[in-house]
Amino acid sequence: MADRTIQGGDGDGGMDGIRTFPFPVELSVGGVGMQVGPMGTGRTWHADAPLERVHRIDFHVVMLFSHGPVRHMIDFAEYEATAGDLLWIRPGQVHRFSSACEYRGTVLTMQPGFLPRSIVEATGLYRYDLRPLLRPDEPRLAALRAALAQLQREYEDSSTLPPSLHTSVLRHSLTAFLLRLAHLAASSAEAAGRQSDTTFTLFRDAVEKGFATNHSVSAYADALGYSRRTLVRAVRAATGQTPKGFIDRRVVLEAKRLLAHTDMPIGRVGAAVGFPDAANFSKFFHQHTDLTPAAFRAELR
Repeated sequence: MADRTIQGGDGDGGMDGIRTFPFPVELSVGGVGMQVGPMGTGRTWHADAPLERVHRIDFHVVMLFSHGPVRHMIDFAEYEATAGDLLWIRPGQVHRFSSACEYRGTVLTMQPGFLPRSIVEATGLYRYDLRPLLRPDEPRLAALRAALAQLQREYEDSSTLPPSLHTSVLRHSLTAFLLRLAHLAASSAEAAGRQSDTTFTLFRDAVEKGFATNHSVSAYADALGYSRRTLVRAVRAATGQTPKGFIDRRVVLEAKRLLAHTDMPIGRVGAAVGFPDAANFSKFFHQHTDLTPAAFRAELR
């Protein structure tokens, strides 16, 4: 981030001990409630707190990256951004910069209250349900870059207009950029929902066919052409479980069926659900049911 953008301001800790830093109005051009400029290496909101430590901010931050990859923690989830990606961090979110990554691109910060309520609602500034990481396609990225560049030019030009008009022009330019950003965020959320549905359906069908021999999340991800992380998100969104938990539940269900409704020896039941070693099957079954296979079968007879 640019030094003038992120230095200054006093921080105070919350009830959970995570420090919160306010918007550094005194460092913005003309004291307006926003700043925009290049990212740099002197990343700090306050001299006492390096940003590599977990902290909160009470303002919006939008980072448009020109290089990558960059790993950034937001609300205890790790996001990896590269050139052309954006990260939108909202007030109150816990985050942390990566000391191992070089942040390059353009950063916009905005104080709550700088825009009128109607614009705040139209741009979804407080849609905490939306993912912070945005990946626009080339046409949208070009439009966002142009809108952000125009906003930066208006921000830096404080001499050709009276202060009141300068602030009004900034609000209009900022609104134009945020409307584009909000549309991207909303459409990305819809696309992610559709993708999650499709991804989970394919995973569910694959598990149904393969659970008796394949218990590996990575193997399913590879077979379906997804990253492990994508699979985790899709399964969690659809079921609240991890992919591993989903697989294990299906294995346990089949084992229970065989134990309850057949006279197959326990070793053969284990082999039928992917455990050639009877001891490993018994251990797995006990971990998930608090019963040994023999005890489970005995309860039903």
